[in-house]
Amino acid sequence: MRRSLSPTAPAAIVAATALALATPLAQAAAPSPSAHVAIARSCAAPTRVDDMACKALKVTGGKVASADAERALTAAAAPSGYGPASLQAAYKLPSSTAGSGRTVAIVDAYDDPKAESDLATYRAQYGLAACTTANGCFRKVGQSGTSKLPRADAGWAEEISLDLDMVSAACPNCKILLVEATTSSMTNLGTAVNTAVSLGAKYVSNSYGGGESSADSSYDTTYFNHPGVAITVSSGDGGYGVEYPAASRYVTAVGGTSLNTASNSRGWTDSVWSGAGSGCSGYDAKPSWQKDTGCAKRTVADVSAVADPQTGVAVYDTYGQDTGWEVFGGTSASSPLIAAVYALAGAPSQGSTPASFPYAHTGSLNDVTSGSNGSCSPAYLCQGGSGYDGPSGLGTPNGTAAFTG
Repeated sequence: MRRSLSPTAPAAIVAATALALATPLAQAAAPSPSAHVAIARSCAAPTRVDDMACKALKVTGGKVASADAERALTAAAAPSGYGPASLQAAYKLPSSTAGSGRTVAIVDAYDDPKAESDLATYRAQYGLAACTTANGCFRKVGQSGTSKLPRADAGWAEEISLDLDMVSAACPNCKILLVEATTSSMTNLGTAVNTAVSLGAKYVSNSYGGGESSADSSYDTTYFNHPGVAITVSSGDGGYGVEYPAASRYVTAVGGTSLNTASNSRGWTDSVWSGAGSGCSGYDAKPSWQKDTGCAKRTVADVSAVADPQTGVAVYDTYGQDTGWEVFGGTSASSPLIAAVYALAGAPSQGSTPASFPYAHTGSLNDVTSGSNGSCSPAYLCQGGSGYDGPSGLGTPNGTAAFTG
């Protein structure tokens, strides 16, 4: 199994500010196990402050629980793993005309030369309308917003394919802007976030993370303070523990669940995925809209969606040694899904903080009451339970009402 190693960006900002890690980088060194399947990390774990790793987890062996779910809903679905019909049904998402004309931005590092062609195959497989550069639906730019792209990287290409496919699955009518950072440093990825917003995106997904540091408050104001823009970030795949930029008070931190079909009225059930990141930030202040009492600073996560590789999603990727259809998990799947749900819900009001919206609409989410991602005190920071908990936040989407404001 190939694992792609991304080069580490210059760390001048680290030396200049003498950053101190709050969460050891080694914490994220190995993906959390998922029963019955073998998984591999698409991107190498960070080894330095300011370096980020993508959160995509690829299933490399075994049969996932989601293998046949999509086939039961639509004859168009041959690949293993959840596809658009399953995800729209599980989260009660509108799929006919909702999201039309709205742009979801995907921020990742390095280039995926096959991004557009692989996206075309994914969408054709599930009967979704074409989303291409030619028809104005898809656009790919470098971190400064120009046609100058970074060098290609096979591991991050897997992440890019996952992100593009999840936005397509949840919001087939949305436009997609892919902004590729020059390297996986926070400074370059943050610059790409600013570019996405400057190009008009009101919904920006970030499926990467690294250790917290004393520079995070500076990163917050420089890259993530965009009122009226919904910015989602993966909470991490190493179980209990906090990563940045999920800890930013300006973003929606997206945790992870195991999603399974069920005989209940909803037809689906969620439980906390053991790999979902959660906990108390060591640096970021608690936002006013977050009211839990067991954490004096920012608590991760806010909401969640499917991330367990055992109940993984179908992805099409052909760059590097990848040959096509694969199954992926990780909070890299949940972040773009939630960004797309924000897009379905409509443009955030001017000057608003979209991360606060779910806290005003808790009744419009599926509460996740079981499962855990580790041991902690107080227990809600790492265990599913009634109401708010760390790994799943306030819950998973039940329509789009919780993402309006």
